[in-house]
Formats: sequence, structure tokens, C-alpha cells
Amino acid sequence: MPPVLPSGISPDEADFLLQSYQFALPETQIAQYPPEERGNSRLLVMPRTGTLELQHTMFDNLPSYLPPSSLLIANNSRVLQARLLGTRSTGGKVEFLLLTPLPLLCKHARADTSGGHYAEAEGLIRCGGSLRDGECLHFGAGINVTLLETGAFGRRRVRLSWKGELAKAFAATGHIPLPPYIKRPDTEEDASRYQTVYASEDKTGSVAAPTAGLHFTQEMRTELSAAGFGWAEVTLYVGYGTFSPVRTQDIRGHRMHREYVEISESTATAIAEAKRQGRPIVAVGTTSLRALEGVAEQCGHVQAFTGWTDIFLYPGARFRVVDGLLTNFHLPESSLIMLVSAFAGRQRILAAYAEAVRLDYRFFSYGDAMLIR
Repeated sequence: MPPVLPSGISPDEADFLLQSYQFALPETQIAQYPPEERGNSRLLVMPRTGTLELQHTMFDNLPSYLPPSSLLIANNSRVLQARLLGTRSTGGKVEFLLLTPLPLLCKHARADTSGGHYAEAEGLIRCGGSLRDGECLHFGAGINVTLLETGAFGRRRVRLSWKGELAKAFAATGHIPLPPYIKRPDTEEDASRYQTVYASEDKTGSVAAPTAGLHFTQEMRTELSAAGFGWAEVTLYVGYGTFSPVRTQDIRGHRMHREYVEISESTATAIAEAKRQGRPIVAVGTTSLRALEGVAEQCGHVQAFTGWTDIFLYPGARFRVVDGLLTNFHLPESSLIMLVSAFAGRQRILAAYAEAVRLDYRFFSYGDAMLIR
């Protein structure tokens, strides 16, 4: 392929236009199912700067393409069965998608007079008719939702009440909230395949998977360790806002959704030590990158942290922590394609995507992977 100028700190005006992040993608290349075997995915490797020389391989060859002695940072959040199907008091059907991170609900939960618990939450509701504030919706496993207030873009503030342990109640009756571009109901297979192998039970609460991590097997984890690569984890509870379109024609006017982040002292120490030794930091997925860069933006460096990030990374952004990125292919005009464009240059990313389309790569959550190094 012809050389492409490396990305610089000064973007051009086209980088700020929403229409600049459009690309042609046949619907047949949007992966509707995971590969038959976890990790049996293709891997497109591209340099972050310099001549755009793309390499095409399989994901099980990842260790051969990572920068030597890299420290990989992965998001260990686990997807909650956050999509509930239930009924209104009128008998009509209703669907509820929980948006509030589970740890915050548990932290602020109060006991009710029936021996259960309740907390305020935010969610999306879909039903056949109009809803009114004060209406109570009924779901399985003792979960009820009372409408309190209607917000922007269909979001609702609600009172969520439940019996027993909240995560178990959702697991008993809820569904895996597959992305809107997967045009089928969730299945038993999704309950395992839409989770990473390193997802932590005590980090349950995401409403979307950190999909770059879906390619990893335990065997790959062992191989990476044996080859001298480091591994550390952060937690970012992925919100449904990751699928929200950018609606402003000048992307600088976009307001990014907030997501809840937890970084441990041990992970912060591992990153500081790798930086001191000159070892590259490779983020496994855009959620891991947003966690690291969001905390660094707020605190000046990565440190132990519990709180929110709403960092929006688009061309011209400064990256303080991450040197390489393993990621999937992202939607046109999404905040995530803007993030990878900030990391490696918009024209470079679009050229790589065009090549991936030409070579029939699988796109989005259950699709193939890209390594930017």
C-alpha cells in the first residue's frame, strides 16, 4: 500500500466532521455469532505511525506481533444479564435495560419493609404504549421497577426493588443485552461467549462486553506469560452509551457518556514500573484505554482510583499512558472509531478498514481483531 503520513498532534478540520468517519460496510460482514471456537479470529496488524504496512494473520499468533516485554492491561468487568422482560400492571409486555453500574446500586441500596432492597437507578424502557411516572413494572425473580422521571434519549430514572442478591436476581431472569446490530435473540451460547475468560464475578455490571478481550483463551494467557508479557487488569463497567451515535456534525460538540472505573493499587504500580523500565503499555480494548487515559487525565498519572470517566478521545487528543491497542473494528460515526483515529490517525484507520472490508474481515463485537502497535 502507498505510504500514509503518520498521525500528528495537529488534526485537520476534516477530523472534526462527523461525516469523515463514515465507511462502506456490507451487512454480511457484521458478525452475528461468535466464531465456532474462542480465539479462532483473524488479526489485522498495523503500525501506529509511519508507512501503513498492514499484516494479516490469526489471533493465535498475537504474541509474535506484540511489542517485546509489553504490559497488557485488560478490562475484567463481567456482563450482567441486564435486559429484563416483564409486564405492566395492565398486563402489557415491557422491556427494561438497566444502565446503572451494579456496584453503585448495591452501595446505595436500602432495606424495605418486605425484607428486600431498593435503590434509584437509570434504565431504558420499551413497551407498546405510553408510560406514566409512578407506574410499577413487574419482572421475574422478585424484581420490580417504579418509574420516577423521564430523561433525555429515552432514559428513565426509576426505583429498582429486588429480593436477595441483586446479581443473582438478574442472572435468574434477565437476558444478555446483545448490541443492536446483532439481529437475533440472545441464546445460552451468548451467556458464555459474550464474556471474556478473565471476567470477574465480583466485577459484574457491564451492559456490553469489552469485546477485544473475547478473543483470549486461557491457553493464550499462559502463552503470553511464558513469553514474558505482563498482564494487569482494570475495571470499567461498560455502559450502553458505547452504542450511542454521535449526533453533532462537529464532533467536538458531542457529550460523552460516563462510565464507572476501578483501578487497583497493584495495577497502578505495575503500570508505573513498566513505564520506568521503558516497557510498552498495550490496552486490551477501548474500554481499558478509556479507563487508563481517563484516570490519567483527571489525576495526572494512573493511580488507584474509583470513580467516573467521561473522557472523549478524538484526533488531537493526548495519550499519556497507552502505547499500543488491541481492538475490534468499530461502527461508522461512533465515538470508538474516533478514539482509534485519535490513536493512529483518521486516514490511516479508514485505509485499514477499507482493506479489512475488501478482505472480508468480520466486524464489531463478535468480529475479528486489530492490533495497533
